[in-house]
Amino acid sequence: MPINLDNMEVSTIGNIDKLAKAEKKVKDLKGFYIHLTVYILVNIFIITMNVIIRIWEGESLYEALVNFGTFLTPFFWGIGLVFHAVKVFNFIPFLSNDWESRQINKYIEEDKREFEKYR
Repeated sequence: MPINLDNMEVSTIGNIDKLAKAEKKVKDLKGFYIHLTVYILVNIFIITMNVIIRIWEGESLYEALVNFGTFLTPFFWGIGLVFHAVKVFNFIPFLSNDWESRQINKYIEEDKREFEKYR
């Protein structure tokens, strides 16, 4: 959902850039929270169904709960969720926005030097 800039005073490119970064951060956070909500709801359903089926097949509640297969989906999906959280919350420096900016600036500078060679 874009922000209406009619009522805002945006005087420089830097402010527009800051606004774009803030919008992207909010969008990323929203995407992570949606992913987390879906993860919780779907896995509650999957675990519940696995336990009910195992009990119906004759296992005890304890046996159904400690069965490794009951938690396979949440475990592997959880690994993906952790990687999503790492990216959104910048837990690892090489996935941060600063890292991306530094890399972009590095390649721009390389292109400028290359261009200057042939001037």
